[in-house]
Amino acid sequence: MPASRQKQSESIVRNLFEVAGVNIGGNAPGDIRVKNPAFYERLLRDASIGLGESYMDDWWEVDALDVFIDKLMRANIKQKIAGSWKLRLLTAKALLLNLQSRARSGKSVEAHYDIGNDLYTRMLDPRMVYTCGYWKNAKTLAEAQEAKLELIAQKAGLQPGMKVLDLGCGWGGFAAWAAEKHGCDVVGYTLSKDQVSLGKQLWKGLSVDMRLSDYREATGKYDRVISIGMMEHVGPKNHRTVMKVVNRCLKDDGVAVIHTIANNKSLLHGTPFIEKYIFPNAVAPSLAQLGRAIEGLFVAEDLQNIGPDYDPTLMAWWANFDKTYSEISHKYDRRFYQMWKFYLLAAAGASRSRDGQLYHLVLTKTGRAQPDCRKS
Repeated sequence: MPASRQKQSESIVRNLFEVAGVNIGGNAPGDIRVKNPAFYERLLRDASIGLGESYMDDWWEVDALDVFIDKLMRANIKQKIAGSWKLRLLTAKALLLNLQSRARSGKSVEAHYDIGNDLYTRMLDPRMVYTCGYWKNAKTLAEAQEAKLELIAQKAGLQPGMKVLDLGCGWGGFAAWAAEKHGCDVVGYTLSKDQVSLGKQLWKGLSVDMRLSDYREATGKYDRVISIGMMEHVGPKNHRTVMKVVNRCLKDDGVAVIHTIANNKSLLHGTPFIEKYIFPNAVAPSLAQLGRAIEGLFVAEDLQNIGPDYDPTLMAWWANFDKTYSEISHKYDRRFYQMWKFYLLAAAGASRSRDGQLYHLVLTKTGRAQPDCRKS
């Protein structure tokens, strides 16, 4: 690269970062140190992928990655670095294809959730809950996750003997909570082989039936339908499909609770770095997209935003992963460590800046009396 072009790229990036309160070579929290001057051009060319990959390649370092990302988000830097034409192809691809079709969904889930239970058992709480906790009265990750599970149980109005459907059940954390604490019979659907394998070990003896199958295959009628952290993975072309499945499986007097990360505006695809390395084909819905998905199918009884609680959840996951990494470093190399660190701490910074939200939607069918769902 010509020296003049490199200097120009460096000048542009320095100016953008200064607007965000980030000094290159500074000593304040969130300031970065650039180790490879090719970083500047790479960032301008490849946007989020360039930022993340150059971090994975040790081209730059920072003492507080979450603070750095928080500052960039608050200054709206991501809107000022559009990246190359290759990144814009993601939008065209999302428009033309159903990236979360039945044929593609299994591979997308496998790419993240089946990389190894040895990683997730170290990073998550004992109930293996891989979604935002609820920290109102919690001091630990385990307390925050149990508080979140109970909050959803209360919103759903769980009672002993109820049949509950858990779409996108993960390792079965909520299913087990509903069975153990509320006497429910729970059927859960997931496409992750590792989740089903470990979940069946963890929750044997409880009335939890974990099925390795697509949410679209769900059958039967249930008193309650719960979905925790699945809407982020189904894609815009399938939001309505999910709600039709919920409607089909929910009894007329039932209650559904949807827990989902949400974007502040409607998008067709996720952040390119996250799509490439962490959650292939995942994109969180906006409130507008959720509204369109439930229109004519459900009454929205309650909406709560616990988005700020994702920051401490992600920081707790990072602390657990970092603390135990040496136990699994033989399987997950240094580049993976950098990638996972960037994923967790960048997400924490984004949550702190309110770039994303976490909604709880309580839904009923038209005609049902309003449930007592306003729990906090």
